[in-house]
Amino acid sequence: MGKSYKILDRIDNPKALKTLSVPEMEILAGEVREFILEKLSPIGGHLASSLGVVELTIALHATFNAPEDRIIWDVGHQSYGHKILTGRREEFARIRQRGGISGFPKRSESEYDCFGTGHASTSISAGVGMAAGQDLAGRDNKVIAVIGDGSMTSGMAFEGLNHGGHIKGDLIVVLNDNEMSISPNVGALASYLSRVLSGNLYSKMRSDVQEILKALPGGEPVAKFAKKLEEHAKGFISPGMLFEEMGFTYFGPINGHNISHLLTAFKNVSKFKKPILVHVVTTKGKGYVPAEKKPSSYHGVGPFDLENGNAKKSGGLPPSYTSVFGSTLVELAASDNRIVAITAAMTEGTGLKEFSERYPTRFFDVGIAEEHAVTFAAGLATEGQKPVVAIYSTFLQRAYDQIIHDVALQNLDVVFALDRAGFVGSDGATHHGSFDLSYLRHIPGMTVIAPSDENELRHAMATALSIDGPVALRYPRGAGVGVELDELPSPFEVGRGRLIVEGGDDAVLLINIGANLPNALAAVELAKDAGVNVTLFDARFVKPMDKAGILSLAKGARSIVTLEENVLQGGFGSAVLELLSDEGISTPVKRLGIPDAFISHGTQEELREEAGIDTEAIAKAIIGSDG
Repeated sequence: MGKSYKILDRIDNPKALKTLSVPEMEILAGEVREFILEKLSPIGGHLASSLGVVELTIALHATFNAPEDRIIWDVGHQSYGHKILTGRREEFARIRQRGGISGFPKRSESEYDCFGTGHASTSISAGVGMAAGQDLAGRDNKVIAVIGDGSMTSGMAFEGLNHGGHIKGDLIVVLNDNEMSISPNVGALASYLSRVLSGNLYSKMRSDVQEILKALPGGEPVAKFAKKLEEHAKGFISPGMLFEEMGFTYFGPINGHNISHLLTAFKNVSKFKKPILVHVVTTKGKGYVPAEKKPSSYHGVGPFDLENGNAKKSGGLPPSYTSVFGSTLVELAASDNRIVAITAAMTEGTGLKEFSERYPTRFFDVGIAEEHAVTFAAGLATEGQKPVVAIYSTFLQRAYDQIIHDVALQNLDVVFALDRAGFVGSDGATHHGSFDLSYLRHIPGMTVIAPSDENELRHAMATALSIDGPVALRYPRGAGVGVELDELPSPFEVGRGRLIVEGGDDAVLLINIGANLPNALAAVELAKDAGVNVTLFDARFVKPMDKAGILSLAKGARSIVTLEENVLQGGFGSAVLELLSDEGISTPVKRLGIPDAFISHGTQEELREEAGIDTEAIAKAIIGSDG
């Protein structure tokens, strides 16, 4: 049993918030933060972002009537308070654990999660669609999209604003600004002005003055001039002119930790039926000193010590693939000044922190703008640079057209470093890198490499940078295998795999691609114990495939099993089937990979078991194919 809470224990749904006084809501905010810290310290999760929006979450649910009113959380990693206040408090201790609730909003999980999120900058577009849908259905419920300032760097957010302002839908966008770029004095003054500007008196006065001016002789031009004068005045005292020009009435900035101010502003803007943008300023990690001091370090955390915030040591693990990628890129860049690194708001997540410090003029963080990152890299490549675009596999999906049209079609030297390929674990379906082998291998001229351990990754990076034309390099989340790292990364032959285990004549041929090789090796031993000989071949390349190596082994094999941590549709196993078909080889093939489904969250090994690509499942497939 966890500790008891004076007010939080009484909140089973958002309607209970409406009975609370402001002082009680302030107590509740502290209790929600304490509850989040208590439950997350043993298991980890998205901490700083959720701590920063507690008062905002309470004010939204106290003002609006969810689920009838739609509250959309952009990305969703800040939605923990929302989950706690919408009936999931008892389940919260198992958030992001297998069989537990998701770490992101999920429509199938709760009626209060009106839109599933996980990737940035989708909330405004979804909100515009919901507002239009409400109109078409004859309903007048409110739609509120909560989006962070980081997500506002994405072009999609502005596409949504542009359309929302054009169709004049009944939409409230809450811009959660946690960059602390506004000083306290300016913020306090602006907060006061915003509460005045959002009130009925100001709105009525503005409307009445416009009508009076229009009624005067020559009044229409005078009214327009007065309107322009008002806009310029607001531009001097607030940063909202951009949003006003896009068709949104701007209110803010407001102190996002002052519940009274938030309630007043939301109550006032809820009366309007037009596009509204409310700008709130919050502190990421609010209420927990370690997270306030280093919010980026507490964005997504593992288990940590609640007293001091220190991460709990998992003990003696090999370096992560991400860190090996980062250190190797620094090493390679030392001898080639054409190498530049690009990331989309994930400097630390992609292992580029050291590169950014060592080579600041050759490092570019473009914000949450994956499409721009890829085309920007294409532009660099036309000028003789060697750009390395480091983006998680799941996020590179957002730049698919740019990969084809701007890079591959022009055969430009761009290296795509796809971190978090395969199962990522507790972030779940929105973040698994399940599709990259399928969506990249059919692109003409694209080389696709999937190293099987951290030492192979070093050599694969050197190989990628030596190839003319686009190259995709995919590697998983988490610690490496623990193999010894060669002193110098050097290219290996393009399109050649390596034989790991020689099983002899009439053996089952197991063809592996990527970092699930340890499970493949363990499965080979289990199969041997069952009397089945296995040849294990590590393909290294999805494209160009080692046709000669695979065909020479396939012709003498009793059967073939392919292994990948990618969806089976169009993946590596499909490429092997295509090769055998083209060559007229009829050896039976069993493909192992991610099934035609979205796999939920859990540990990576739990998910491999669920997908049938763990040691036991591989061994079973080998033994079963020996027939």
